[in-house]
Amino acid sequence: MNEHSGLTHFNTEGRARMVDVTGKAETKREAVARTTVSMLPTTLAAIKEGRMGKGDVLAVAQVAGIMAAKKTSEWIPMCHPLPLSGVDIRFSDDGEGELYIEATVKTTGPTGVEMEALTAVSAAALTVYDMCKALEKGMSIGPTELLSKTGGKSGDYTRRADRP
Repeated sequence: MNEHSGLTHFNTEGRARMVDVTGKAETKREAVARTTVSMLPTTLAAIKEGRMGKGDVLAVAQVAGIMAAKKTSEWIPMCHPLPLSGVDIRFSDDGEGELYIEATVKTTGPTGVEMEALTAVSAAALTVYDMCKALEKGMSIGPTELLSKTGGKSGDYTRRADRP
């Protein structure tokens, strides 16, 4: 028995493997993730007023997030390709330079969609950066975090509000 025997992502030689979910029950699953793009107030105003030369930043970022969620298994080596039944990307801001991006991803299947939600907000944030970098290169992205997940054997999870 090797040191990784209690972890499901390792084979008998201790090397990484994709977990076999063949026998797992299909359940409704949902995950919500969030990230923040911090920028100058003038950059945020330009996004909200549609003054960015590359087009509607939030519309493009929304499509990028949806596309990324659907392609997560191509980005993350041990992720299973999943038939997603829903991906929703929402934007809000504090009016002072913080753009919040939140994604909700849903499926019915044998494994969860946490990685798809995290990938969605990450791709949307990177798209915001790409479309605004001519105006401001000093933007920052993060924290990126899982807010909640439902379904599956491990049960539900909700991020504690007091967690840094």
